[in-house]
Amino acid sequence: MTERIPKNILVVAFVLGPVLLAYLAYSRPGYFTSQLYLGGILAIEFLVGAVWMYKRVFFPLVIGAFLLAGVNLPVGHFWGALRWVFLCVGALTGAFLILRERRHQFGLFHMIAAFAVLATLVSASVSQFKQVAFLKALSFALLFLYGSTGARLAVTGRENRFFTGLLAGTECFVAAMGVFYAIGIGAMGNPNSLGAVMGVVAAPILFWGALLEEPPSIHGRRLVLYGLCMYLTFHSHARAGMAAALASTALLCFALRQYKVIVAGVGMVVILVAAGWILEPTAMSNTFSALQMSVIYKGSSEGSLLASRQSPWQAAIDGIRGHLWFGTGLGTAENSNDPREHTGMFASSTVVTTENGSSYLSVMAGVGIFGVIPFALLLLLLVGKVVRTTVWLRRSGNACHPAAPLAMVMVAGLIHAGFEDWLFAPGYYLCVMFWSLAFVLVDLAPSTVPFPGFAWRSRPAQRGFIDLPASR
Repeated sequence: MTERIPKNILVVAFVLGPVLLAYLAYSRPGYFTSQLYLGGILAIEFLVGAVWMYKRVFFPLVIGAFLLAGVNLPVGHFWGALRWVFLCVGALTGAFLILRERRHQFGLFHMIAAFAVLATLVSASVSQFKQVAFLKALSFALLFLYGSTGARLAVTGRENRFFTGLLAGTECFVAAMGVFYAIGIGAMGNPNSLGAVMGVVAAPILFWGALLEEPPSIHGRRLVLYGLCMYLTFHSHARAGMAAALASTALLCFALRQYKVIVAGVGMVVILVAAGWILEPTAMSNTFSALQMSVIYKGSSEGSLLASRQSPWQAAIDGIRGHLWFGTGLGTAENSNDPREHTGMFASSTVVTTENGSSYLSVMAGVGIFGVIPFALLLLLLVGKVVRTTVWLRRSGNACHPAAPLAMVMVAGLIHAGFEDWLFAPGYYLCVMFWSLAFVLVDLAPSTVPFPGFAWRSRPAQRGFIDLPASR
């Protein structure tokens, strides 16, 4: 962005900036002794620097801000409101840049996303809690605007750097979570959140990274971190997270014809279980019984596989019947309690919500029959992109397409969202991550015409990612 700013403006800013700060320090010394004002000044400076390097740093900053706001650590409270500032600035700056460059096109997916936002506004107008519902609709609009602009700008023309950074960030995150849980700190708070972020995001990306042709040290490191990721997913006892991770892994193996990997993984699990039964049969029997109750049946005395889901599902269905056409407002439910009494104006749950037990039932209850139509079309188009990517991978056998990890994250997310209510909760970091990558997948999904290759890092073109046009 610096090349678009006249040099004389930069010179004036650098000269007058320190003078203005010195005057404020002299005339209003209280501003520079208050933690609130100092924090605000630092946040503004940080935002200016991030906007200055928008394409390179703003995507990880938005994801990081929402992630830090959701973790069960002391930093979570500080980022609770600041994340919305990052999302708002990112969306508005991205819209300005993408309209200024005029290199990106807006297609059917983006148009339907706009109708989905309008549906949330209509449902908010008839909601019992109009203010909360309108704030939810506004945050959803900002998320879709950022996905349509800022997220695309972060990837287009920078595929190698973006996905290298995505892999590195995922590796660091999984390693950090392993350390936290090893020393007894539940950084993600609710176990469902741990299973969600590991099963939906970390597992598909790390497994895809392990299938790339890399030096043995990098390949081994990613395999170890993938194993740690699966252990943390299993440690969470979150069935939806386990199903999402296993489904995306199996689909990627099927698409790339990596049947040996599936056989090797299943064989390793069988060997470990058999060794445990031989060495400690009593302990393994007790462990299996405990896992059967805590993971499969979730402690239900009825012994039914979905007993823990039946109550929230039935409650959601009753809510849909009571407000069939326009819903109760996205993120709200008709009851006697104001949601602001529990969460505040800028806060949202730091765990995967399970009030409706399913993201699809939740959006149906929130926006009604009329409002759910654009959401359903949006998901159908997204599934079409996933199918197209999977077919391309099946035909080519080349894992180095940038759409491959995105498609697997979409598969994991869509499966997981059937059992947890987060897909349409814009305050939750997993929702922000999912939809940001979804808008990127719309641009990167393979077309019917094969593309020439370009290098993954410094490799020959025929072994690298698939070349992509600047816009589609």
